[in-house]
Amino acid sequence: MRQASIRAAVAAVALLPLLGGCVIYSNEGGERKININSADAVAETEALEAVRKVDFDGQKLTVVVGSNGCTEASSFEVKIKDTDPAELSLIRRAPDLCKAIVREGVAVSWTYAELGLNTGQHVRVLNPVSL
Repeated sequence: MRQASIRAAVAAVALLPLLGGCVIYSNEGGERKININSADAVAETEALEAVRKVDFDGQKLTVVVGSNGCTEASSFEVKIKDTDPAELSLIRRAPDLCKAIVREGVAVSWTYAELGLNTGQHVRVLNPVSL
């Protein structure tokens, strides 16, 4: 009897990591989706890169982001929603797998022309800020 209780407790503890990542959500059509692995839920919605600093000078956007030594502007996809102000999202295309951790981060820049923005246009960055 005691061994059965111990086995049940061990089984329950073994299942805890699986239960912690369970995500249930519903779309507009009422369809329910269940993701057992929370990483799958993140993959379905593009994760926004945390930024350390954002600077607009009316002609150029400069953002400081974390880096392991290989991050550059081409590492990101920039999405812009045409609203007032324009809403900008930075999405890292692939992880920076280099080994030279840059503690202060790295600055990446795009001109307003590269982003399809008008000079001086107001822009709001939707990415979270991490100091």
